Amino acid sequence: MDINFTPFFKKYEAVVAMADTAFNKVRESYPECVKCKINCSDCCFALFDLTLIEALYINHKVSENIDGERRVKLEERANEADRAVFKLKKKAYDELKSGKSEDEIIQDLAAKRIRCPLLNGTDCCDLYEFRPITCRLYGIPVSISGAGHTCGLSGFKEGKDYQTVNMDIVQKKLYEISDELVRHINSNYLKLSEVLVPLSMAILNVYDKNYLGLVDEDKTPAKEK
Repeated sequence: MDINFTPFFKKYEAVVAMADTAFNKVRESYPECVKCKINCSDCCFALFDLTLIEALYINHKVSENIDGERRVKLEERANEADRAVFKLKKKAYDELKSGKSEDEIIQDLAAKRIRCPLLNGTDCCDLYEFRPITCRLYGIPVSISGAGHTCGLSGFKEGKDYQTVNMDIVQKKLYEISDELVRHINSNYLKLSEVLVPLSMAILNVYDKNYLGLVDEDKTPAKEK
């Protein structure tokens, strides 16, 4: 596929750098509260989705860094996680249709735990250097739609004021990069930049011309004479 994602990956990496800076600033300000350490995998069971640019980036880095038997095992874990995510989302959709409030459903989903396919047998991330932004900020206070969240293992206390990362701003920037990419490649799917996928699907997806909407849908293959 003749698409140069590098300029968009660089913009994404700039957001990653900002997230890392924010995390380090909070850790320096509240060292007694940030409990992140090697082999702590609490964040590796969180349920979250990725924007297009982050999914493309993770998919690319998996292809660059993981192959052979490690890739086979990773895809097996990704398939297992993806099935679990599908069941949870289907249940949530059914509950929404039956009248359960959206806020209650979101709260329920936030409490669910699914093992990340990148988490290997030694409780370490197979793609740690290139892990998603959500993973990079786990362990410090963040706000999502005005509500505060933090790791349950941290020392941050409910009701106290701390430096907080606004995830809505982060997500907005990722949407903007995704939208710029979709427009740059002249995709037939103008809403592609709004599509969110779980990490498992980002690993398994084949981001070819069909997925990215670069096939002329009005043209059909010519018949052999």
